[in-house]
Amino acid sequence: MTDQIKNDNARSKAEQLPLAFSHQSASGRDDLLVSDSLKAAVSLVDEWPNWPSPVVVLAGPPGSGKSHLANIWKNISSAQDIHPQAGVGAARLAETGAVLFEDADRRGFDDTELFHVINSVRQHGTTLLMTSRQWPAAWPVTLPDLRSRLKAVTVVETGEPDEGLLAQVLVKLFADRQLYMDDKLIGYIVNRMERSLDTAQTIVDRIDRLALSRGTRITRPLAAEVLNAMGEGTRGSGLEVD
Repeated sequence: MTDQIKNDNARSKAEQLPLAFSHQSASGRDDLLVSDSLKAAVSLVDEWPNWPSPVVVLAGPPGSGKSHLANIWKNISSAQDIHPQAGVGAARLAETGAVLFEDADRRGFDDTELFHVINSVRQHGTTLLMTSRQWPAAWPVTLPDLRSRLKAVTVVETGEPDEGLLAQVLVKLFADRQLYMDDKLIGYIVNRMERSLDTAQTIVDRIDRLALSRGTRITRPLAAEVLNAMGEGTRGSGLEVD
């Protein structure tokens, strides 16, 4: 198998302006690759609106697919984005339909407003999906009533992607760019990269941009150059540091 196949005309144009070249990956439900670490979360998205409780938290490490799943659910449910802060009307939005609050543990929130959002969801039969790196029990909540409400939410974990999923994702991301990579090169990248879907996207983007800027094919040395520049090159090589 050759390293890649790509339309020559498209590549020629892209080589002229490599830094301006952008790409939109296929990211709908039909494009979602499912591994054991995502099965429960994907099932939850597929089963909406028949959820075990109206408030759900997707919790998992960075790059585990939370944002991708949240975006798919947002499209399915026509949910509106909210940020529960005082005076922004998040609770009123929750009265009229599904709402999405991403990165709850990192963006922060007003305890009272989030409490009202959850109450609105329960009273009006709508749904709330939140994403977080931590379980709600670890959030810095000081309002006892909100702490009680959060104990009743459904939490679904998204684990770190395994090597098999990362390989599938890399193949898909390259294919989205009309690049078809050798299995050995995919394996080389997987063995040296962070276990993160976000990192996979970044690696593919940087490899493609570097190849475009130089007008060369994607090879193992070129991939190694990108991985080393990202600090990924020593992973899986026996040279890891703490």
